[in-house]
Amino acid sequence: MKTVDAELTPLDRAIVNAFQGGFPVVERPFGPAAEALCERGVEVDADRLVERVRHLDETGVLSRFGPLVNAEAIGGTATLVAMHAPPERFDEVAEQVNSHREVAHNYEREHPHLNMWFVVSVADSEAVGAVLDAIEEETGQPTYNMPKEREFRVEAKFLVDGPVSEGDVDLSALGPAVDPEGRATLTPDERDLVLEVQGGLPVTATPYRDIAERLDVETEWVLATLKRFVAEGKIRRVGVVPNHYALGYTENGMTVWNVPDELVEEVGPAVAALEFVTHCYRRPRHEGVWPYNFFAMTHGRSEAESERRVEEVRETMESYWDVGDDDWDTLFSTRILKKTGIRLDERADANTSRTSESESGSGSGSETESATDAV
Repeated sequence: MKTVDAELTPLDRAIVNAFQGGFPVVERPFGPAAEALCERGVEVDADRLVERVRHLDETGVLSRFGPLVNAEAIGGTATLVAMHAPPERFDEVAEQVNSHREVAHNYEREHPHLNMWFVVSVADSEAVGAVLDAIEEETGQPTYNMPKEREFRVEAKFLVDGPVSEGDVDLSALGPAVDPEGRATLTPDERDLVLEVQGGLPVTATPYRDIAERLDVETEWVLATLKRFVAEGKIRRVGVVPNHYALGYTENGMTVWNVPDELVEEVGPAVAALEFVTHCYRRPRHEGVWPYNFFAMTHGRSEAESERRVEEVRETMESYWDVGDDDWDTLFSTRILKKTGIRLDERADANTSRTSESESGSGSGSETESATDAV
């Protein structure tokens, strides 16, 4: 049974469950979205659906509505970094780390040594070293860089008790037919589109058309580009993004494992298949300090639920090798020290080709045109 702290109606619960991905990319998306709910026994029309999504957004049940941008695919890089902050200087060190604009997230986590974990996001991957050097000089503490070596899953979905409990509505096939272009760089128009939608879409009957009007481009181009970005992996999914704290998922457990290197490629997909695992990666060890090479993030509504989920991850691991007590740990977050989100502007700028729009095929509003956390 999945319950929530927020006061949600059955329709609200259906929205949260149904549309965490696969929302239609068409000029009036709430029409087919409402029809999909009606087919599942949830009676609602397009206007009412807009109203409730707007309500959920304004009351903080949703973090936003719209595309979930894959920052890595847009340009630049982000990496996870751990360090020790002496307890008597913890707040001072946190302030020093957080003063760097490249630091997007920072958490205090339960660990006897590495008690501060933060994300560094930069436009140029070579800049990571300079940021960490500066942090080490300011704080007097070594940093331990743990970049993602292999991604097995990034799918932070949070389902609640109520209609459409499986969260299996997928309307992403609707809209213009597109093909991936295989182009790594962005055009100027694409860059503007990414920055316009990274914080969400307007919750209106015509969100994509509204975005097109803001950018002075054709609606058809916005629809086609967003759909192509999904196909290319620049956007992970389009839909509602819940505030998992508002839904009661307050326990955030980062489980870490010392998986035998030869088994990582087998273990990764198996752990990633657990529905409550939201992020799953291979990362480097640090000899003498950090023996773990595999990370799996779980979320729960209580400490007991989190412990059950961690135990299920351990049982999955046990089916591949004999897991010892020293082979794993769970680091629960105890305090959010900084959470500004990944800064995409500089990363997108650095990855934008200055080719003329007529050559790039971008969708400006000119007469010649026809038609964003895890690290």
